[in-house]
Amino acid sequence: MLSNFPHLNRRHFLKHMAGAAAMTLPGAQFVQNLTAAAPSLKKQNKHIIILWMGGGPTHMDTWTIKTGSANQGSFEALKTSAEGVEISEAMPKVAEQFKHLVKIESLNSQEGDHNRGTIRMNTGFPPSTLGVNIPHLGSIVSHYVGDKDSALQFVSVGGTATRIGAGFLGNALAPFTVQNPGQVPENIKMPQMGDDKLTAARGMRRKDILTTLENNFKFGLTPHITKEADRKAFADSAQAHSELVNKALDVSLRAGSKMFEFGTEDNKSLAEYGNNGFGRGLLLARKLVESGVSAVEVDLGGWDMHGNIADGVRRTASGVLDPAMGTLVKDLSQRGLLKDTVVVWMGDFGRTPRINQGAGRDHWGNGWTVVLGGGSIKGGQSYGETDKDGMSIKDKPVSVNQLYATMYTALGIDLGNRDLDLHDNLGRRYYIAGEKENAKPIAELLS
Repeated sequence: MLSNFPHLNRRHFLKHMAGAAAMTLPGAQFVQNLTAAAPSLKKQNKHIIILWMGGGPTHMDTWTIKTGSANQGSFEALKTSAEGVEISEAMPKVAEQFKHLVKIESLNSQEGDHNRGTIRMNTGFPPSTLGVNIPHLGSIVSHYVGDKDSALQFVSVGGTATRIGAGFLGNALAPFTVQNPGQVPENIKMPQMGDDKLTAARGMRRKDILTTLENNFKFGLTPHITKEADRKAFADSAQAHSELVNKALDVSLRAGSKMFEFGTEDNKSLAEYGNNGFGRGLLLARKLVESGVSAVEVDLGGWDMHGNIADGVRRTASGVLDPAMGTLVKDLSQRGLLKDTVVVWMGDFGRTPRINQGAGRDHWGNGWTVVLGGGSIKGGQSYGETDKDGMSIKDKPVSVNQLYATMYTALGIDLGNRDLDLHDNLGRRYYIAGEKENAKPIAELLS
């Protein structure tokens, strides 16, 4: 392997190994000092839970009932625990918790394509035409408010977030995928090397040796890159491999498997959340947040309802979404977690106000509804409005950038602090909620 690189040989390799060993203790002290000097934001224990509705959810049959309109579907409006706010009768449990939630009825996401809508709503931006590797919302949140001592910062239950990934932030902030919530993910445990204590100690030593080897390999390939930020931007395959392996080892050595398991004490909760994939996913999300995980996205697909939408809503919204989401918000509130946890319900886009000939609704990006709660969001209200038929935005249009700016601000991220700005893989300053005036948070929704 070394012979493929003429500037690397055995003597060169051993010299750098010796140098790295000599620097281990002072290097560790240096990293500790950097961590201590990091913004206090990282100590505030903030979280985000994303309820991802794959396929484009029908806002007209869930959140925004146009009573008396020709576009009203099969569902009537239902009063909620928030004065003056109504949602669909299909979701009575969520209605009980709406004093903690806000619905934005005037989102213009500008997308009607599944792939583009998925990328835009999960990142805040349309797909890049310049080659920028745009990070997922969960990766951005983990970067700013995540506990750097936590082995797990971002978990994807279902896989949508995994497809988007951490972009230019690198594999260290990529989502860890869970396909079967409530079961321990395969290959998460370190092979036994004695008792548990000895296994952990030996595993950490092996990780340290591997890290030293990989660091010296990377520095040998690019000795001219001296700054850590520049090296991160270099993002070569060795860097990506190192981050991926270290993340896997951290999960095995430090996260353990108990945080993924459901015990007998969870049986009652499972009955409330719904003992299905989405219900188990939201119960796991609550447990992960309690364990310190910064971001969790849970998928609920099946919303691409071009036909027979009434039955689809009864099956997906009433049967699956309502018990799970209602119980999640109730649990977070009762456990004192909601004040530090932003919950967002969203999907690729909304669906057309008009019902088509197949008794379904088609793709719609201009004037649909998303739901927020938690953090510094002031619950119990509705923001923005479409006209009487739902066909156009009547008041207070909201962009995706504004939505993101509101979520970030609700988590305590200071969008005006230029010292906290990121730089993308092209080396340009990256504004996490966009550059324009349109990226300001919605003040009326924040306390």
